[in-house]
Amino acid sequence: MSHLEHDHDEVARDHVRDHTHGGHDDDGHDHRRGLRGAIDDVFRPHSHDAADNLDTALEANRQGIRAVKISFVALLATAVIQVVIIVATGSVALLADTIHNFSDALTAIPLFLAFKLSRRPANRRYTYGYGRAEDLAGVFVITMITLSSIIAAYEAIQRLIHPRDIHNLGWLIAAGVTGFVGNELVALYRIRVGRQIGSAALAADGYHARTDGFTSLAVALGAVGASLGFRRADPIVGLAISIAIFAVLRGAARQVFRRLMDAVDPDIVEQIETVATTTPGVHDVNDIRVRWQGHRLTATLAIGVDSTLTVSNGHTVAEAVRHELLHHVRHLDTADIHVDPVGSDTNPHADAAHHA
Repeated sequence: MSHLEHDHDEVARDHVRDHTHGGHDDDGHDHRRGLRGAIDDVFRPHSHDAADNLDTALEANRQGIRAVKISFVALLATAVIQVVIIVATGSVALLADTIHNFSDALTAIPLFLAFKLSRRPANRRYTYGYGRAEDLAGVFVITMITLSSIIAAYEAIQRLIHPRDIHNLGWLIAAGVTGFVGNELVALYRIRVGRQIGSAALAADGYHARTDGFTSLAVALGAVGASLGFRRADPIVGLAISIAIFAVLRGAARQVFRRLMDAVDPDIVEQIETVATTTPGVHDVNDIRVRWQGHRLTATLAIGVDSTLTVSNGHTVAEAVRHELLHHVRHLDTADIHVDPVGSDTNPHADAAHHA
């Protein structure tokens, strides 16, 4: 274990010993009621320990890795089945859909590596850790979507210019339905896990798989058109699939771009401000900055406390703020808090003001 990781563990556990809850229920967490809440309590027991944030981060990584593995196998199996049917039918629409399914399955590889890499502790070179690897994997996902769309469009245009008959239409329809079912199952799983752990890359890849599912149904529609004597129905559907992939590309690229530019939901900033402001001993809150490190949040902020407080008491207020933030802000991993004196006749930042 590195020195930084050791210090982080010690601080977190000391913090828990100093801030143990006394059994009250009004802690600000989202307690679900009814049957769903009871089931969640069985499988995901609720805890009030701030040190559990360390375990939460590790569990999020494990969930991400598990989701990537399962979805990779499912999509690969779906694509292999479609390849067999391509040989039997000669469908370019199915070829376009299969190419995209293979590329979608391959995006699991950089996501897997990113989740594994993000588990490494921070060091003197990567002082924030390796969470950004997940965002870089998102760039790879965007590249794969772009390439698959170009290839699918090229094949469809070639077949429009030089139409060919397709065979075994019943098998082609079955392949479209298989592609839809396989992709939709993967989409549901990726989106659910992505939202749970705060991974934009995993959730975006889930929506990507969902669009693939509907384009697989379009393959079946192309087969129906071909069975009615419209020879160009198959390549037209293949071209429509390419356009649909471009639509997915726009949304996925926007999500990845926002992560790379440190964009966060303004509601998160407002929540941090509200929690910090309502903590006893805090006079005001300033300079709130929040960013994603992969699927975990990092926050920095400045709080104003009474200038007559000792350094020790000011630190106690800051720790109380950090404690509340770790409890109330979902996916928050760390919160660095600067303490400013309020009520002093002098400007505490006067010496460095000319650098602003």
